[in-house]
Amino acid sequence: MTFDVGNCEGADGSAIDWDAQAPDFDEEPDHGLRDPLVRAAWADRLADWLPDEPGDVLDVGCGTGSLSLLAAERGHRVTAVDLSAEMVARARQKLAEHGARVLVGDAARPPVGEHRFDVVLARHVLWMLPDLEATLRHWHSLLRPGGRLILIEGVWGTVSPVGIPATELIRALAPLVPHTHSERLSGDPRLWGRTVEDERYAVVGVTASEG
Repeated sequence: MTFDVGNCEGADGSAIDWDAQAPDFDEEPDHGLRDPLVRAAWADRLADWLPDEPGDVLDVGCGTGSLSLLAAERGHRVTAVDLSAEMVARARQKLAEHGARVLVGDAARPPVGEHRFDVVLARHVLWMLPDLEATLRHWHSLLRPGGRLILIEGVWGTVSPVGIPATELIRALAPLVPHTHSERLSGDPRLWGRTVEDERYAVVGVTASEG
């Protein structure tokens, strides 16, 4: 798969022009978090998943930066990356008062150099990338000892479903992290602004600490 800025393929082979989707992206309740109830629901989940102490968070495939903003509001130092320049422009606006770095780049290989993080956060990103195991290995390499992978994924649709089942993602994480915690998210309509029937979940993997 070849990645071009603002245009990539989903796992079903269809092209997704994220630059074109950027102006309306936040209209989805779980994208823009404009509904206070939806925003509070995601803020509560992130409070559970993120470290209690402020740390360095890398949000890959950040879209317009809604989850990055929630992390920054909790005092974390955020670096956000998205392939779409239009998404990045909107994320920079949201995060302008929080000192975040927002970069255009490939989520699978974020352009962060030698910087290492306490958290790599990704929501609805892995299913679009061509090599699940290779991406997870690279993200793991960006973590400090004791760091966390916070991965929010799912399987969408009933006729031709796309996505990654939770069991597959947990299996792929097993060689990288000694501890994983998974949560079903489909059953909480506050997160999506509506009731959903498909599989949506989060997996948090914690890497080994030094010593």
